[in-house]
Amino acid sequence: MSIANAEMAQQQIIDEFSFFDDWLERYQYLIDLGKKLPPLHPEEMTDDRLLSGCQSNVWFIADGDASRLEFRANSDAAIVSGLIALLLRVYSGRSAEEILSTEPRFVDAIGLSEHLSPTRANGLNAMLKAVRNVALSERG
Repeated sequence: MSIANAEMAQQQIIDEFSFFDDWLERYQYLIDLGKKLPPLHPEEMTDDRLLSGCQSNVWFIADGDASRLEFRANSDAAIVSGLIALLLRVYSGRSAEEILSTEPRFVDAIGLSEHLSPTRANGLNAMLKAVRNVALSERG
């Protein structure tokens, strides 16, 4: 299910997280989202696809061009997989221009900034940077 644009995808995420009263429920929802990520094939999980800056292993794959970039990723950590699922909803299937013009406002809006451990926050930032770098390189 593709959302029409990145801003609408972010608003949908914010709305979904507003249903939960506490962070234990939000963490559980993140874990559930991560479990729904399509798995990567073992041959795709190579060292050259590992993101640096993440404490857990995160494999990141980008395909496409400036008009439409597709991202796939997965992690060996449950909550990180959930964070990946959120990022893919917002940024995958978008143009390089839309990616670069869409700030990840959902991160603050749902409280991730305050509730992620420093290492998970670093990992989230590394994933956001990887998405932006691909968009920058494709935009030319």
